[in-house]
Amino acid sequence: MNIGSSNDSEAVKAQYATSKGLNTRLSFHDKYSTNKLGYGNWIVSNYEIHEGMKVLELGCGTGSLWMQRDELVSKFGKFVLTDLSEGMLATAKGNLGERDNMEYMVADIQNLPFEDNSFDVVIANSMLYHVPDIHKGISEVRRVLKDDGVFYTSTLGENNFTDRLAEWFKLGGESFNPNHNFTMQNGEGILKSAFTDVEARFYEDALHVTDIEDLVEYLCSLASFKAILDIPVHKLSDILKDHAVDGAIDLPKEYGLFIAKGTSVLSSSYSIK
Repeated sequence: MNIGSSNDSEAVKAQYATSKGLNTRLSFHDKYSTNKLGYGNWIVSNYEIHEGMKVLELGCGTGSLWMQRDELVSKFGKFVLTDLSEGMLATAKGNLGERDNMEYMVADIQNLPFEDNSFDVVIANSMLYHVPDIHKGISEVRRVLKDDGVFYTSTLGENNFTDRLAEWFKLGGESFNPNHNFTMQNGEGILKSAFTDVEARFYEDALHVTDIEDLVEYLCSLASFKAILDIPVHKLSDILKDHAVDGAIDLPKEYGLFIAKGTSVLSSSYSIK
């Protein structure tokens, strides 16, 4: 996830150039999230993917969502995993290996290299808020989906622990510009530019952090959270400790998933055919 401004494209590229920082963030959430089902497990539980379906994932990252899901992946007629980062794709390939029904590809959601009506399912997790022209990207998703296809896209909400941290670190104005380009609050309206049927589902969770140094490491992995990076590490620890109760820090989390279907008459406004 991203805390800083989405307009800093170089920071975003740096944050996702390799899997190291992402792995830090994923392991942090795995360790300290109070909902032990796990966000990834919950996301997959919402998918309806039947035998032989063609599936496209945009922004696959490390491929961690599909690890230990061999039975599910084996059902896909075709599975194309894409990312803007070659480094991420290399990590995903290392994690998931190669299968006859799998393909790895560098691709941009704004200009997808696929024919119309190519996929039964398109998946984009925690990435739409980074897309410069989000309407163009969503229009491309609708284009490559079959008429009865489904788009699953997860994102964060606007009532998250980032706002709490900004308050603690006395950030505001240009020093705290949260990425609200695509959230659980505004995502439905954005998706309806290309889809007629959009459903929002929320994931109940929070953070209970018992090792403050892990939280410091997490914050330092966010290349786009520049205001935090300007604060010395020891000072970060001191500020966080001031907000600990019995040695632990509790923070809110707000995440969820949209399920989009159907073709909106508005989608022609963003068509790039």
